[in-house]
Amino acid sequence: MPELPEVETVLRTLEPRLPGRRVIEARFYSSLVMRGDAAETSKRIRGRLIRGIARRGKFLLLDLGEDTTLAIHLGMTGRLIWQGTPGPHTRALFVFDRGRLVYDDPRQFGRIEVSAALPARIARLGPDALSIPEAEFAARLRGRRGLIKPLLLNQAFISGMGNIYTDETLFRARIHPRALASRLSPERVRRLHQAMREILEAAVASGGSSIADYVDGDGRAGSFQFQHQVYGRAGEPCPACGGPIRRIVIAQRGTHYCPKCQRA
Repeated sequence: MPELPEVETVLRTLEPRLPGRRVIEARFYSSLVMRGDAAETSKRIRGRLIRGIARRGKFLLLDLGEDTTLAIHLGMTGRLIWQGTPGPHTRALFVFDRGRLVYDDPRQFGRIEVSAALPARIARLGPDALSIPEAEFAARLRGRRGLIKPLLLNQAFISGMGNIYTDETLFRARIHPRALASRLSPERVRRLHQAMREILEAAVASGGSSIADYVDGDGRAGSFQFQHQVYGRAGEPCPACGGPIRRIVIAQRGTHYCPKCQRA
């Protein structure tokens, strides 16, 4: 699933191109992906000028003016391709006065929604993982019960983190994924926040992780998957201590960690 670095990379690809373009036509081909009536939505956004594009967590938000927002979530296999060619997995097509944007999604777990106000599920998102200050992060952790990994995956607690970057962050911070959030010392919280920022920034700089379908807005694959230290490497030697990396399941998510380096 595209996580914060992948969505941020798509944003940076499209940001120089979309603002200032006018929607000539919008076509929606999937009732699973499109929230709301497709014909009515097409009519509503036709002729609108794109005033800006932003990211919130794992969502892309296109400002169409007059209190109208086009929200796009890429789900597991969604791809937004500038000047792309429509194909068998195309679920939406946006034609502008200059250029077009193709939304492909083989598994159709993504969502496209147009609303007058920010959709409730986006408004409920927690602070962005890439920009939350350390003091706020520590304050939000204070008193939280439960395991640290599910908490970092909770988009209402902090937005943008997913399975890949949570595993990589916890490894860099040397924190066990089953550690209790409420028992982390101030020093471990500091290390966790720093590791999260470093991992996310490095992933964005590498164009994200292309493990399956992900590509950026120009159709280019990312390369951060070659820097993964634990994710997807069960049974391989830990790059720090040489011991075998383990895979367990936490909150129904496959979790990769080093038992020697990451202590609860």
